Amino acid sequence: MFNGSGRLFRRREKLEPSQKFGRRLRAIFTSGKLDQAEWDELEATLLGADVGTSATRSILAEMRERMSRKDEPVEALRATLLDALACEQSRDVEITKREDGTPRVFLIVGVNGAGKTTSVGKLAHLAVEEGARVVIAAADTFRAAATEQVETWAERAGAQIVTGGAGGDPAAIAFDAVKSAKESGADLVLVDTAGRLHTKVDLMNELGKVRRVVEKGAQVDEILLVLDATTGQNGLTQAKVFGEAVALTGVILTKLDGSARGGIIIAIQRELGIPVKFVGLGESIDDLAPFDAELFVEGILS
Repeated sequence: MFNGSGRLFRRREKLEPSQKFGRRLRAIFTSGKLDQAEWDELEATLLGADVGTSATRSILAEMRERMSRKDEPVEALRATLLDALACEQSRDVEITKREDGTPRVFLIVGVNGAGKTTSVGKLAHLAVEEGARVVIAAADTFRAAATEQVETWAERAGAQIVTGGAGGDPAAIAFDAVKSAKESGADLVLVDTAGRLHTKVDLMNELGKVRRVVEKGAQVDEILLVLDATTGQNGLTQAKVFGEAVALTGVILTKLDGSARGGIIIAIQRELGIPVKFVGLGESIDDLAPFDAELFVEGILS
């Protein structure tokens, strides 16, 4: 299991854009008054951070209830945000092979430009640092230079890579990666799938095929959707459609260091019940961290 939440704490300075959102919230509740103007400002701030309409209503209702009990304002805000970030599904991610020797398998999916292949490389690095042996399946056979890109990331991360020819069958490459991992005793297979528009039915259906073929060799443990935090509510639309095509288990939210709209984390979890499991906080290979709700709230309110 990943034991890297401290990464988020060490990189909390990269939450600066989201801290602007947190500071606005703090300012409202430390102004010394809470009349309708302040509640309206709170609503506008939450909506502006892409928290979403439904989640914003829930947060406002909980804050009013807490304030009616004379709770200390900032502590009430902290507790309310933590409640909003709660998710029934676990954020825990297992990265060591099973007792029967079969590897863990993660499918990494998303639209073009979200940072999917980069996230695969960073996730491989994170797992290797935790002592796991990692195999990457270069199953993006559509995008020009995709294989070369993921090969570079694999080398940097210290991971093995399995590739196929240009235009090859992504499912076959993923299956071969699982076979290679079983033969070498690797712990984890990361399948870098082709980026696809969530509106393209054929490409979305292909994800289901990749999963079915992979599961002839090993169980798929995680299907992680890579979302760009700067896309805001459009990311929520993407998540809904991907969730209809494959059973998503979590989200990797990239470019959080460049977005003041960190509220999309709340929207994703409230609307879809899918936990954010990792956040991208920069371009360095070390700038991917397991998401920790308490550290995130502490970071944006500091």
